[in-house]
Amino acid sequence: MRTVAEKLRELENRVALEKGPFSLFALFLRDGSPDRWDLVVSAGWLEKNKEEEFNSLVKSVQSSLGTEELILLSRVVVVDQENPALEAVHKALRAEHDLVELKDCNFFGLEIKHAYIITSQKLGETVRSEAS
Repeated sequence: MRTVAEKLRELENRVALEKGPFSLFALFLRDGSPDRWDLVVSAGWLEKNKEEEFNSLVKSVQSSLGTEELILLSRVVVVDQENPALEAVHKALRAEHDLVELKDCNFFGLEIKHAYIITSQKLGETVRSEAS
């Protein structure tokens, strides 16, 4: 899965340069999930034209990954910028265009068995990668 995470890190960097920064871009493997990962994203530009931007992001993911890699993804989840749980993720970890691996954690009220955090930042702040 690390190879998929690396490819998605490259994609996140390209999309952020083109459309604007993400406040969250992460892969979560929920506890009890049969090896299907959720791509969890949040960005101000995603909220402005939700359907069009979401579809564009999904197409970018599909073109960045091969068929065998795509079947490892369960869904793409867009988190609203105003979701209070997003702030908890930012407090737990700050990263930008990185690849931070976590195990056995809880985000958004879900038990996460394994995670790759590519970007976690409160927009408007300068970020350097650091785990709290």
